[in-house]
Amino acid sequence: MNVKTVWRQQKDNAFKKYLKIGSVLGLILLLAIFFVFKTASSKTLNSKANKKNDQSMEVLSDVKKVINIEAGMTYGLVMENMEISAQIGNLIYQAASEYYDLATIRAGKELEFYYDSQIGDFIRLEYNIDSEEKLIIAKDLSGFTENVWRAQRELIPYTIKEKIVSGEVKSSMYQAALDNNIDERAIIELANAFQWSIDFAMDPRVGDTFKFIFEERYLDGEYIMPGKVLAGQYINAGIKYEIFYFEETDDNKGYFDRDGNSVQKMFLKAPVAFQYISSGFTTGNRYISSLQVFTGQHRAIDYAAPSGTPIRAVGDGTVIFAGWSSVGYGYLTSIRHNSTYTTNYAHQSKIAVSYGQKVKQGEVIGYVGSTGFSTGPHLHYEMVKNGIKINPLNEVLPPGKPILDENKERFNLLVDKFTSILE
Repeated sequence: MNVKTVWRQQKDNAFKKYLKIGSVLGLILLLAIFFVFKTASSKTLNSKANKKNDQSMEVLSDVKKVINIEAGMTYGLVMENMEISAQIGNLIYQAASEYYDLATIRAGKELEFYYDSQIGDFIRLEYNIDSEEKLIIAKDLSGFTENVWRAQRELIPYTIKEKIVSGEVKSSMYQAALDNNIDERAIIELANAFQWSIDFAMDPRVGDTFKFIFEERYLDGEYIMPGKVLAGQYINAGIKYEIFYFEETDDNKGYFDRDGNSVQKMFLKAPVAFQYISSGFTTGNRYISSLQVFTGQHRAIDYAAPSGTPIRAVGDGTVIFAGWSSVGYGYLTSIRHNSTYTTNYAHQSKIAVSYGQKVKQGEVIGYVGSTGFSTGPHLHYEMVKNGIKINPLNEVLPPGKPILDENKERFNLLVDKFTSILE
């Protein structure tokens, strides 16, 4: 083999070697370019996603407009006044229907409209259903759908503070609360907690004292309203009554005495609620001069009150009479609670139930009036036991259902905590 041939072979081998190296380097370069492109694309997508997330998180700081619902206003009228199209209004209504009927919004409450602070689009509607829950209907901002609205119910996020207050009755518990700068709504909640034990139209005496712990509810640092009464004492004519709020299970929660018995009994102490008693109720025997009848022997309780004041059933039962009485009671309702007890509610201006109807404790069954043998608006209330009229204030009823033994330790810890504060 001559020198020329050898040189040519060496040249070919070198070319193949460099070609192979070049191919490897080219492949590496292509992979590097692909990786850089993919990383950049990923960052761009992530940036867009983060931007969307940031936008969705900014909802809470968007522009809010509050509409006070006035008498005669409807959902459709409010949306029209807010220049929300009928199409959007209908989509919102349909989304909310599973959780709440927006056609039932009530006068005196508010609708809150939220708008995107950047572009001004309407994106959310809120409505407080009651003191505990609110309805939220928000536009889907994911970008995958258009004009889709989603609804949900949420607990109102109050900040809770506990407050202890006390007072002495000089004329009424209601006035004692006002004299001590106690939120009147809190004193009504206290009366509701004691409504099975005390008739606040009949029982309170000058010199009675009360002390209780209740929740104060705040939103954005502003006091909104009182919440639950957590524990309370009422000393009536030297006798101490106590209540403690406890949640044993989801199905058994409410007020219990120190021994763990539910204070809720078969009958309420009064057929009228405290908020009406505190607004002018009087009680006592009545002398009807036109009929020359002294009613002191009728073994009943008369609650003098403005016509139209709601009357409530003191216990569960069945209506066995609802109509006009021919013996002077005027419009009368009688409720049979069991084979032992019946209660009667006379002189009503209007009856709200009918014969054979099942009623629940606390349900409104009629309204105070002055029909029949009556000289002024009042409720004539009777309790009948085994066919004999008795004084309902003297009837001793068995205690409520006790807390189970396995929950007693948890309950006793709560009682000890609140008792140390109250005493």
